[in-house]
Amino acid sequence: MAIKLIIFDLDGTLIDSSIDITNAINYAIEPYKIEPLTPSQTISLIGEGITRLMEKIIENKSIAGNMSSNIEAKQPIERDLLVNRFLTFYSEHLLDNTTIYPKVRETLQELKTYKKAVISNKRESLSVKLLKDLELIQYIDLVVGSDTTPERKPSPLPILHALSKLNIANNEAVIVGDSIFDIEAGKRANIKTIGVTYGYRPAKTLKNADFLIDSMDELQNVLLVI
Repeated sequence: MAIKLIIFDLDGTLIDSSIDITNAINYAIEPYKIEPLTPSQTISLIGEGITRLMEKIIENKSIAGNMSSNIEAKQPIERDLLVNRFLTFYSEHLLDNTTIYPKVRETLQELKTYKKAVISNKRESLSVKLLKDLELIQYIDLVVGSDTTPERKPSPLPILHALSKLNIANNEAVIVGDSIFDIEAGKRANIKTIGVTYGYRPAKTLKNADFLIDSMDELQNVLLVI
């Protein structure tokens, strides 16, 4: 059966938002005197949503070691406070440095015969705002964020939600993403998977994907052979 729905991951697949996310993280953790993160460190941590990211920062022993006992005693790290600080800053700086990956806009324009969804582990409101501000929203039929369904990728639930909302069968859909969370979610939802090698994760981590592409403009050729 032919593919009717293409599901895209957002960060690391359609857009590069690593610098803006890094800046928001560093704003969130600054009161705790935690060593600022670099974009490459951020990339190694993101993918499971901001709440999980902040949990990783709190759990990181090397980061905890950067705090003096006095600071820690006066200001114990509270995950929800970090998340709120992040969201406050990030929502006001979504597009300071965020860019669309090459060939993404052109490819979305050309995929007129397909339904298209974005499933992100970023909050739904932030995902929608980014897509609107980058003028990509007009190509997308559905946006699913980390808070749209009770579970987020690598759970298959966001994908199953999209299939239901758009009335698409499993064998009529494919997910395109840069991380193992996208590929695992796709496998668990029993849909085809395409990994992009230009995103946040090394190509070797995408070895379980059904297909790999090095540029978004290769997507159409892959769709022809699925």
